[in-house]
Amino acid sequence: MSIARSGDLPLTYFYFPLYPFIVRVFSLPFHLSFHATAVVGVVMSNILLIISLLGLWKLLSLDYSKNIVQIALILLLLFPTSFYLGSFYTESLFLAIIVWSFYFARKKKWILMGILAGLSSATRIVGLALIPAFFFEIYQNYNKRFTRASILGLILAPVGIIVYMVYLKIVSGDFLEFFNNVGIFGEQRQAALILLPQVFYRYIFKILPAINYNYLPVVFSTYMEFVTGLLFMLLVILSFIKLRLSYAVYLFFGYLIPTFAGSFSSLPRYVLILFPGFLLAAIYISKYPKSIRITILTLLFIGLAIASMLFIRGYWIA
Repeated sequence: MSIARSGDLPLTYFYFPLYPFIVRVFSLPFHLSFHATAVVGVVMSNILLIISLLGLWKLLSLDYSKNIVQIALILLLLFPTSFYLGSFYTESLFLAIIVWSFYFARKKKWILMGILAGLSSATRIVGLALIPAFFFEIYQNYNKRFTRASILGLILAPVGIIVYMVYLKIVSGDFLEFFNNVGIFGEQRQAALILLPQVFYRYIFKILPAINYNYLPVVFSTYMEFVTGLLFMLLVILSFIKLRLSYAVYLFFGYLIPTFAGSFSSLPRYVLILFPGFLLAAIYISKYPKSIRITILTLLFIGLAIASMLFIRGYWIA
């Protein structure tokens, strides 16, 4: 919120600019007051959530039954960190952008695809995952032909982050300021690249054994991080068997990029934008008996309720 009201400040460059910029634009008529900016951000996030769900319905309906699409959306909305989609965070904006960019890619609207992909890379670094995903979408599914429009669409995809990096070079002297200072945020993050096996090693042999099991908030959040890391790693592997290659590639890079900082600390929130993971889970869950489906959804709802209550009380949840 401080970025939306006052612009980028030192130590805030980790946060990409598109979301706070949009909030700032719509808050200007209210003189950027604290309460007005907060309301604008929350209202905007909820509108974007609706846009995301509509886009996800249209996108998934291209290939899957109504039952699977419904389950995928329910899984997303009941995921323990889904409250972030309606909060003052970038998740709903990014989800809307990537869902509709995939939809336009499927419809061969390459320029619209590229524009949205460019906006995604100005919202989150994970937006770069769309570049290889769309490359394979074009290459594999459209007779390996790259038209001028499709090439231009791919070129547009990294424009957002390139513009942001140029801006950072001007104001801070470092193109990668958003990455090099990630360590100041703590939560086991580091600026040096950490590989996924190292992250799992940290959790299994260092973080989990050191937990204070008498302190529920830390126990809940830490195990949620670890379980999310395991679950989505499994979904990534299965996605290359069960899903379109472009979906699998996006899921792979979208999962992997956040782990390079050396932690799963925000992964339960970051996976909200990995719609192929929820789609794949829905495909499997749709085959289960009704009693098992209800049990899974109930457990997710309980997790969402606990996470929401802890978040409201000010505890760190992803």
